[in-house]
Amino acid sequence: MIQHWDLFLAPYKQAINEMKVKLKGMRGQFKMQSEHSPIEFVTGRVKPIASILDKATRKGISLEKLEDEMQDIAGVRMMCQFEDDIHKVVELLRNRNDFEIMEERDYVSSRKNSGYRSYHVVVRYPVQTINGEKKILVEIQIRTLAMNFWATIEHSLNYKYSGQFPQEIKERLVRAAEAAYLLDAEMSQIREEIQEAQAIFSRKKEMDAD
Repeated sequence: MIQHWDLFLAPYKQAINEMKVKLKGMRGQFKMQSEHSPIEFVTGRVKPIASILDKATRKGISLEKLEDEMQDIAGVRMMCQFEDDIHKVVELLRNRNDFEIMEERDYVSSRKNSGYRSYHVVVRYPVQTINGEKKILVEIQIRTLAMNFWATIEHSLNYKYSGQFPQEIKERLVRAAEAAYLLDAEMSQIREEIQEAQAIFSRKKEMDAD
């Protein structure tokens, strides 16, 4: 039994804070080089205690094995404008040496039955504490803005229905997921025009600021 949740979760919070700074830093480097950044923005969170306990019950994970068997206590999301950017971000992560990749799950090429699309990378990230180094499992989800919109709505509905969606809602979610996928495909077709427009807008903002 975990007696002090604040103490247990502290390294996870530290891992999230450090990784957000590092991964946002990559975006800044692209901008400094006047290149398109495959990273639109980065968010992160530590799973609430109630959610940890709920998932542990559903998955049959004992509290003593949380650190090794629950991969998403710490979670980072990296948003991309285009689907192709997802694969570029994955390559960037593979080339880093400040954490170890433990697992990759590609739900972009092979979506879940629900319609869910995202690319998951589970890493073991070393956190420096006063008691020495502690390696934390962190799940990184990389997805487009359209994929994230769908996943956010599905997540909210999942709480309402406790995972037991009415058939009509299931079908509508799958159709909505396909619509999001088609939106990403269409945006990829006019990618160059979009990036050119964004570059013009950025230059105008800089000129106005001066």
